[in-house]
Amino acid sequence: MQDQFIYTSDDVLRMLDALLAGGGGAWWNEFFADRAKLCPFFAEWPDENLAAWFSAGMLTPGGVLELGCGNGRNATYLASLGCSVDAVDFSAQAIEWARERAASAGAPVDFRCCSIFDATFTEGSYDLVYDSGCFHHLPPHRRQDYAELVHRALKPGGSYGLVCFRPEGGSGYTDQQVYERASLGGGLGYSADRLRALWDKAPFSLRVLRQMNKTDGPEARFGEDFLWALLATKDGPA
Repeated sequence: MQDQFIYTSDDVLRMLDALLAGGGGAWWNEFFADRAKLCPFFAEWPDENLAAWFSAGMLTPGGVLELGCGNGRNATYLASLGCSVDAVDFSAQAIEWARERAASAGAPVDFRCCSIFDATFTEGSYDLVYDSGCFHHLPPHRRQDYAELVHRALKPGGSYGLVCFRPEGGSGYTDQQVYERASLGGGLGYSADRLRALWDKAPFSLRVLRQMNKTDGPEARFGEDFLWALLATKDGPA
């Protein structure tokens, strides 16, 4: 890694980003290039928790920002419900796949290929921010930026939905080990206590935190029991 002169806190963040740059856009393009690979997140169907929350009336159609949309399965589902969906992913291969899926389903989605931190949007404009598999690939030093992004994007009273690794689903690395090894090891697992520490304090209130239901039957829903399903609300009137 090139020597850098560190002066500001932003310099430190950029240095740490560079340390972990192996998980950048090129890596994710290669990851999504082989659509036939055995990867749970390459499923055809929306997350079981997302569908359940809409069926139960806990979520209703509105403006949605999806962070790390992957192959577009959730974005396409959300658009089919009548949501106005903006979906972001770092990988051009993922965005190409997602656009094909949405076009085939006749689902209008605005897909954007960029880092979630470079995405542009009108602050306070979304009813739902949803993330299925992006958050657990973020390095520890970007968690605060991520939480602030979610807060900026949501309307007061808006909802935040998350699917992420439970401890048994992640690499097992501690935050310190991430930097010692210059790797997230395939993604970080989170305990319930750590998720509550992030999403059950102002300006958020936790509504749901449960183990995702594993789906093996004929129902067209995605679910794996090594994942959490979380739903929180941004404080303020809906």
